[in-house]
Amino acid sequence: MKLIDPSVLSILFLIVLVLNLSPLTASDLAVIPSLASEAVNVYTQSNQKENVTLTLLLSDGERWDPLLDGAKEELQKRHPDKVIELQNKTLPYEEMRPQLLEALTNGTSIDLTSIDQIWLGEFSEKGLLTDLTDFIKKGMISPAGFYQANWDGGVSENRVYAIWIWTDVRGIWYWKDLLNKSGVNPNSLKTWDGYIASAKKLNEILRPEGIEGVHLVGAEHSPDMWYPYLWMLGGDILNLKPGHPSKGAYWFPAFNSTEGVKALNFIKNQTEIADVMPQKNHTWGAEFVDRKFAVMIEGSWIPGEFDVKGLRLPEQEVGFIPMFPVPNQTTQTTTMMGGWELAVPQTSKNKDLAWEFLTLMIEPKILAPMLEENGYLPTQLAIGEEPYLSDLDETIPYYKEMVSMVQFGRQRPSVAEYPQIAENIRQAIEDVYYGLRDPKQALDEAAAKSARVLGWM
Repeated sequence: MKLIDPSVLSILFLIVLVLNLSPLTASDLAVIPSLASEAVNVYTQSNQKENVTLTLLLSDGERWDPLLDGAKEELQKRHPDKVIELQNKTLPYEEMRPQLLEALTNGTSIDLTSIDQIWLGEFSEKGLLTDLTDFIKKGMISPAGFYQANWDGGVSENRVYAIWIWTDVRGIWYWKDLLNKSGVNPNSLKTWDGYIASAKKLNEILRPEGIEGVHLVGAEHSPDMWYPYLWMLGGDILNLKPGHPSKGAYWFPAFNSTEGVKALNFIKNQTEIADVMPQKNHTWGAEFVDRKFAVMIEGSWIPGEFDVKGLRLPEQEVGFIPMFPVPNQTTQTTTMMGGWELAVPQTSKNKDLAWEFLTLMIEPKILAPMLEENGYLPTQLAIGEEPYLSDLDETIPYYKEMVSMVQFGRQRPSVAEYPQIAENIRQAIEDVYYGLRDPKQALDEAAAKSARVLGWM
């Protein structure tokens, strides 16, 4: 037996009350049909609300709940004719890509997902993501509201497939007392020659105490720490080239250019001149917090590594320079940016609602508090400016300095073949680290392998 809506019962009770408390007049008789009609309308509307469940697949370890809760509340207000529920599943990073790829390939309905920026090319080229270009034309968000590199990071083949929601940068972190003890001026870390000379001096003084002078990444993501040197010289990872056997103009390896060789020589000089040892084991800044290194070029998550130990980064003890070392003072520094993007899969059954939900998740009033809580950097200009910037800077040490780097940051290519290309570059860097190849030979071999991956031979 179906229960009657309580609001309907209330109206019917009023009708009975009118009938029993007083003699009926002509006006009373006129009111009764109106009340009955209203009761029917309320009952009908209540039972006509559409139940919608948005299915989400998001990366584990990120703090999504504040964004989901705030966006859902606003979305429900905008759609009183619907009962909106969220069904959210999270996966660890190492499982996210393969499981998402399998699910979407098999046609599993997912309305919203997070993807690493470096996966965009693969998922979009396989037709697994909704083209958001026409949605953006409706004006709910604008490219002008984003830092250019962060907007470009959601674009593949001139079409928008994802929105980059937060980012990170890398810069120079250092322990002030260890530099003072070694007689190293922090400003000397800003140029290539100064950085190498400082590393040599730091190693001479600190290595007997079990402390390395500077950290050099020798782990899987070593290309990420080399790209900024390539970019600041005017080089690039890939360039468009005509004459591809099947695709017309397509991407071709460009990293083995003169700029690439010069950039890799700077890495080589660190190992040869300053005896810097590449670090295969990488704990994303914990080794710096533990004072195993005096200097570390590392990400904007360093303050969070202090938080893990129940500490606030002590600005009186730890310094930050918002840059990668540059060949000379006239060179514009740059940095490598990572972070998560949001996309609407092609399998979504609620594309319009999922897109609207996405735009609400990145509303500054909803997103900024989450960035503050987790130390993430904005991809939107509004959050990188006042009044949000000062609020965030009060909470997170060196936040303004880190945000200042976003405008000079770059992203990795949004092409399906990128992971294989990055592995080729990683192998080239490792060969140089251990003296197996010189920079030109190593990069030329990596470029030849990458050209085959891209279908040029």
